[in-house]
Amino acid sequence: MFYAMAATGVLAIHLAFIAFVLFGGLFVSRRRWMAAIHLPAAAWGFLVETTGAACPLTSWENALRERAGMARYTGDFVERWLLSVIYPDGLTRNVQFVLAGTVILLNLLIYAWAFRRRRPEHP
Repeated sequence: MFYAMAATGVLAIHLAFIAFVLFGGLFVSRRRWMAAIHLPAAAWGFLVETTGAACPLTSWENALRERAGMARYTGDFVERWLLSVIYPDGLTRNVQFVLAGTVILLNLLIYAWAFRRRRPEHP
C-alpha cells in the first residue's frame, strides 16, 4: 500500500515539475530570484525532450510500482489522467522536439513579459 501511494505521489510531483518547466517563468514576474530555480528546470525539460534521456522521476515511479506489485502505469482515475498528460499516446521523437520547442517559446514569451512588466517606464 505504501509503495502504491508513493508511486502516485511521485507521479503528482512529476506533473507539477512539468507545469513548473512550462509556466515557472510566471513566478519571475513577482520574484526575479525564481529565475535561478526555473531556468535550470526548463533546461532540464528541454534536454530530456530533445535527447530522449530518461527522467529520473519516471524510473522512480516505475520502481515504486514494481515494489507495490503493480503493473506499470495502471491505477485509479487520477493516475490515469496524470499519466495521459505526462505520457500521451503517440509520443514520438518528432512530438518530443515540438514539445521542447514549446518549452523554449513559451518561456521566452513569459520572461519577456515578466521583465518588461518589471522595468520602470521613463517619461
